[in-house]
Formats: sequence, structure tokens, C-alpha cells
Amino acid sequence: MKAHWKPGTVLYPLPAVLVSCGATPDEYNLLTVAWTGTICSDPPMCYISVRRERHSYDIVRRTGEFVINLTTRELARATDWCGVRSGRDYDKFGEMGLTPVPAEQVAAPLVEQSPVNIECRVKQVVPLGSHDMFLAEVVHVQVDDALIDPASGRFCLERAEPIVYSHGEYFALGEALGHFGWSVRKTPKKWK
Repeated sequence: MKAHWKPGTVLYPLPAVLVSCGATPDEYNLLTVAWTGTICSDPPMCYISVRRERHSYDIVRRTGEFVINLTTRELARATDWCGVRSGRDYDKFGEMGLTPVPAEQVAAPLVEQSPVNIECRVKQVVPLGSHDMFLAEVVHVQVDDALIDPASGRFCLERAEPIVYSHGEYFALGEALGHFGWSVRKTPKKWK
């Protein structure tokens, strides 16, 4: 038996990210976003969905640029705080002890403490209802060297202890269960 609910946003978990924006240091801001994801691989594109009343909305709309900064267990408190406080009232970088660093391809800053920074340039804004979706091309990515295995060159994001958002709560990601294609390998590796 299953409970029947009205239509709603129950597709969880989602990455909890810090989106940085602003063209100059006096307007730099951070916004916590869980409505985000990948939408295309060639060209590489992603999106963020933001409520129009959010302080960062006008900044991203005007500049056409932002950075998606992946979050970690260590950044969990800052991630939550930046989602419930407004940049109209606070310097979020300063309040949370986060360091804005110049990006390579966009004016918006990176969050130095984030292990992965995805620089984005807005291609289209889609009004959806409560949120507008910013469809953006990924123009540059920076990854902490500590997440690259020197022997294999493998990107080891699990070392950063990324967090996700699920229906009002934050969770750390757990153990790996498999890798892409493991279920059809000729000599299957046993996974728990």
C-alpha cells in the first residue's frame, strides 16, 4: 500500500550548492540552491532555479553569470545559513568566513573553500511560476588537486564529503554502491 499525496517537489536528494554572484566585490553575494542540475553535456550546461524575490536573482539576471560551488560536510552550516539570510542584510562571505576568489571566465567570484567551482554564463531565463530557471553554459571548472588521485587521475569527489538536501534536511553522501555500467560487466564485480 502507498500513501497518495498531492503533486509536489519530492524528487530528492538534490545537491545543496552555494551559488556565488556579483560583478564587483561590493555586490558579491551567496545563495543556497537545491534546485540545480546538469541539463546537457555538449555543450556542457546546467541550471539553477531562483525565486524572483531573492536578492541574488537581480544580480544574476543583470550580470548573466554565476558560479556553482559544491558544498561539503565542512560547509554545511554556511550552506544552511546562506539559504536563510539575505544578502540585502548581510555580507555572507564575511559572516561565514568564506573567501571570494576571482574566477577564470566570469566576473562572479568562486568560494575558495568549495572543492569544485563551476563557472556559468546564462543563456536563457525561463519563467516557471514560483521560480525562474537560469539555463547556463559551463565555461570553466576548477577542482581541488586533493580530489584527483595521482596514480589513476580519477576524480574522487567522495574525499570532499559532499552534502545533499532532502525535503528540508541536509545529508552527507554515503558509500559507493557501484560505478556506471557495473551491472552489465562481463565479469561482474560484487557490490554490497
